[in-house]
Amino acid sequence: MCRGVWDHTANQTGWAALLGDARGGPDVSPYAAPARAADLSDLPPAFIDVGSAETFRDEDVSYASRIWQAGGSAELHVWPGGFHGFAMITPDAALSREARAAQLSWLRRLLAD
Repeated sequence: MCRGVWDHTANQTGWAALLGDARGGPDVSPYAAPARAADLSDLPPAFIDVGSAETFRDEDVSYASRIWQAGGSAELHVWPGGFHGFAMITPDAALSREARAAQLSWLRRLLAD
């Protein structure tokens, strides 16, 4: 299935390049694949945004949910129709401007606290 500029094949190639033979195995460090971390309770606040047509959508939503379940702070945005890299590829689109505004708003709130 192809979704935007980063599809399943690109994802498999990326993981293989990063992890080599360890890809998919039990010894992958959570620093390389944060979703594999068993304990997410001590993470700093997280901003997670993803397009609804994005290869990583479900794992990003799951990651945010795990942070919340661990008592952590995460702000999650799922942008309707967004694909991987949409804000960089179409920076003037209304959705891209809205995504950047949400990122800046979160960062300003975080730094103000």
